Amino acid sequence: MNTDNRVTLRAIEPEDLDLLYRIENDKELWDVGVTNVPYSRYVLHSFLSNTTSDIYVDKQVRLVIENEAHQVVGLADLMSFDPKNSRAELGLVVLREFRNKGYAREAVLRLQEYALNTLHLHQIYAVIPVENEASLQIFRKLNYQITAHLSDWLFDGVRYHDAVVVQHVLA
Repeated sequence: MNTDNRVTLRAIEPEDLDLLYRIENDKELWDVGVTNVPYSRYVLHSFLSNTTSDIYVDKQVRLVIENEAHQVVGLADLMSFDPKNSRAELGLVVLREFRNKGYAREAVLRLQEYALNTLHLHQIYAVIPVENEASLQIFRKLNYQITAHLSDWLFDGVRYHDAVVVQHVLA
């Protein structure tokens, strides 16, 4: 898959605490994640201090997405790592001011390269709310297949929402 090198992925650093705080405490993102509580700077600092950045130890790796101007545009995760079956779940957040500029697509492509060439994964997948048409469109264009429909999967504090699993075989 062709990429235009508009983004790079790098390890998360202690200096990224403010970014992590901003994203983890964005209530609009709680609807698509597995948590719905705010995180203190202390808790996030502890997370940054204790993470090994070794997917085999932590079962996840969190990466910072930067654009060609070295601006931080978001975060990318490989989580729920399953070494036996060579797969991981992909998570992606692009900051509001950088959305609809192609950064999400490029970040997914970079994650695919990393997952295949460095981690030697067989497949990656994502769980996406059915209402998130922008994300679904990105994954469709990158040849991800919808492999499951999950009824009442995500709770936004008021009601449940359906989600789909999109899956891509890397090798």
